Amino acid sequence: MRKMMCAVMAALMLLSTGCASMLNRDYSSVAPHSATPTAEGDSNTIRVENYQELVNALIYLVNQGEESGSIRYSGEEADFKKLMDEACLEVKQEDPLGNYAVDYIKYSVTSIVGSYEADVQITYRRTREQVASIVDATGAAAIRSELSRALSSFSSEVVLRISYFEEDENYIHQLVRQAYLSNPATALDFPEAEVAMYPESGQQRIVEVTLTYHQPLQTLESRRNSLSREAERICQPLTELTGIREKLDGITKALQSMGAYSAQGGSTAYDALLSGGGDSQGVALAFSLLCHQVGITCSVVDGQKDGQSHFWNVVQTATGYRHVDLSRSGSVTYDVDQTMTQQGYVWDTQQVPVCS
Repeated sequence: MRKMMCAVMAALMLLSTGCASMLNRDYSSVAPHSATPTAEGDSNTIRVENYQELVNALIYLVNQGEESGSIRYSGEEADFKKLMDEACLEVKQEDPLGNYAVDYIKYSVTSIVGSYEADVQITYRRTREQVASIVDATGAAAIRSELSRALSSFSSEVVLRISYFEEDENYIHQLVRQAYLSNPATALDFPEAEVAMYPESGQQRIVEVTLTYHQPLQTLESRRNSLSREAERICQPLTELTGIREKLDGITKALQSMGAYSAQGGSTAYDALLSGGGDSQGVALAFSLLCHQVGITCSVVDGQKDGQSHFWNVVQTATGYRHVDLSRSGSVTYDVDQTMTQQGYVWDTQQVPVCS
């Protein structure tokens, strides 16, 4: 066990402020007389005087990834074993990292004059690498950003420590979908997402998202590279244009001339540009990809048309945001919200810029 003479006190102070925020309850700060929380004559033993300090000491061991540790208790509680049982249970069930990473905690107690000493043994069900990969994220934007980062590299897992969180698994699934559609260059295989939360309730939790793709990693990487080259080829003649409308017209003409939309096509930009055509989702992703390629702000709208699932785009023009649906026959139009509503389109207005 590593040296604790200076580190333990710093860690306990952090637990009472930063790390303690991981729990559902407020943790008291360490009292001034605990300035040296190690037992006298033993720098490897943490000294505590009440239940809260005992919980914080166990959390410290878990955060350090320690498999063993010694805690000396000099408080007034006579039944120290009961106190240890309650503290171990709280760390295992209520602390996000304890609930996520710890398999079980066991201990043995030795009675010392005026105090008790617990020899703690911690068994983990996660590796040090898994714990080290946990990313802190607070708020929908931060969560979506981390999910987007994982999806863009075709990662199989993302683990987040989230504060002020009161949502459920469906909320995370929605953010996975939004993150996927926000990256048209890598939206090549929407994975099955399995969400687990540790603990199941509370404002501070660790959220584990396991992603299972339908295509091998090598195939996805190859398609990503091919799609990137094709987007560059299509947009190369547009780089000399200066006006947004001229660039948009160039993109839409290119997509129409190559038959990028096919009602029975696939649902990725790769399908639309390189594999015979894409459906409304595929052509919307392709349009968004090409807009990004020439520096135009564009997003994919996941909505409905006439009661059926449907995808289109919202693009920033010189006169504001406008809706664009390349799956419609005829000339391409740039419409405002009212026009789209009249034509049977429905979307989440909280997620899409106003087009007025």
